[in-house]
Amino acid sequence: MGDDAVLLLRCSHFHRVLHILPGEHLRICPQGYTCCTSGMEDNLVTLSRREIEGLLKEAGRSLQTSLTGQYKAFDGYFLEMLNRSANSLQETFTASYGLLYIQNSQVFSDLYADLRQYYRGSRVNLEEVLNEFWARLLEKLFFQANKQYSIDEDYLECVSKQIETLRPFGETPRVMKTMVTRTFVAARSFVQGLAVSGDVVRKVSQVQLSLDCMRAMMRMTYCPHCRGMPSARPCANYCSNVMKGCLANQADLNTEWRHLAETLMQVAGSFHGTFGVDSMFLSLPSRISDAMATMMENMETTNSKLFQACGDIRGGGASSTGVDDMKRGKVTSEDRLETSSNTMFKLVSDVTARLRDMQPYWVSLPSILCSDRVATGTGAEDKCWNGMNRARYLPEVMGDGLASQINNPEVEIDITKPDMTIRQQIMELKIMTHRLRNALNGQDVDFQDTSDDVSGSGSGMCADNTCSRGPRLVVPMTDRPTFYPMPPENKKVKSSSSGQNLPCITIHLLPLLILLLRR
Repeated sequence: MGDDAVLLLRCSHFHRVLHILPGEHLRICPQGYTCCTSGMEDNLVTLSRREIEGLLKEAGRSLQTSLTGQYKAFDGYFLEMLNRSANSLQETFTASYGLLYIQNSQVFSDLYADLRQYYRGSRVNLEEVLNEFWARLLEKLFFQANKQYSIDEDYLECVSKQIETLRPFGETPRVMKTMVTRTFVAARSFVQGLAVSGDVVRKVSQVQLSLDCMRAMMRMTYCPHCRGMPSARPCANYCSNVMKGCLANQADLNTEWRHLAETLMQVAGSFHGTFGVDSMFLSLPSRISDAMATMMENMETTNSKLFQACGDIRGGGASSTGVDDMKRGKVTSEDRLETSSNTMFKLVSDVTARLRDMQPYWVSLPSILCSDRVATGTGAEDKCWNGMNRARYLPEVMGDGLASQINNPEVEIDITKPDMTIRQQIMELKIMTHRLRNALNGQDVDFQDTSDDVSGSGSGMCADNTCSRGPRLVVPMTDRPTFYPMPPENKKVKSSSSGQNLPCITIHLLPLLILLLRR
């Protein structure tokens, strides 16, 4: 406890005896007999800043912890589902297709690697990823079925170009593209939305309050002590006006904060059910297997059309065809979908309740901070500290937000000069809400590359290293299978996804542009 605080306590207890100063020197507290000096006033303003900003950071840290827990729960579950799908495909395809799968396993592992990279925030085009997968798979199966021929890379390139015309895999590629896109766009935008929410809380909690706010806080909290009334607590409406004036900029987050929470709840609601995240992830192996079966059953017709489109090919390959090697057993998912769905249902229920609870956070801060400091009980409103003395507080309570503080009697604030850090965070909330609404419609969203930091430092979820980094789930490594001679790889098909989109600076310039237009 500092020297001024000790003097303040002594002043509070012995004020009636001391009456040592007339009080004309006071600049913040009401002028009158006091034992507080002007230097003590200044120091108590600093103490008030430390106390209120500490309370705001503590409240923000609590909300951040909640958002971090939700982020880790969903992120871990999404990755677990993706890893289980990849493992299921490896196990079932090895058992069902044997050598055919082992020789071409890279096609499938590349698909899951690209899906994982997309989810992590990399600039991966999902449509290109899926198109490349089916094109490469067509090449591999065509090569396997025609091993008696000598097939070069140029011929395989021609084969892959016929996939849209021939549709050798039936309707599966189209159906899978719709399902995968909707699910991955929703999952990625959802966890990104939780991360952005935490980042907004962290940054806003660090915004310094104005000097006028600190003086008002000091007048409300410590001036009663200077007047020898240590037991006098602030009037409820008086405290509300002080806090509403101090947190006017923060309250302006309310509208966009609610919009983001509502949209997050809508996206979360799409995660469970018959066509939810679980069923999409865990059904990938069987869907791919069904597509392969469609091509194998119609191999003769497919070959005929490909020969017609790409020309005859000469012999010189193996002594026999590979059609017999392509016969398969039935591939089904061994995962217990019911158990997974129950887990997702619990996750969605929990996050929905927490998001609903956090919606009024920014406008409820004044009442939260006043709850344990105002006068209560019978007749309290007539005996509380009103900023001048122990009496009823007469001014009306101001509304929420910066514009409502124009006539605030306790905190002088220029409503024409909003806090720019908070305005930037309002824009971040708007942008994130727009992305989530696009995701609800299955539309891809433009994300900054966050593949290196989305689940660690930089994700905005924790400040001051208060949150531990959760372990990332990865596909368990297994013994690498023996590789047999591979068909020539069509480099032109493989490289189709390498021409990634150039970084889009528009999304970064948009907040600045809007802020400039508002000025």
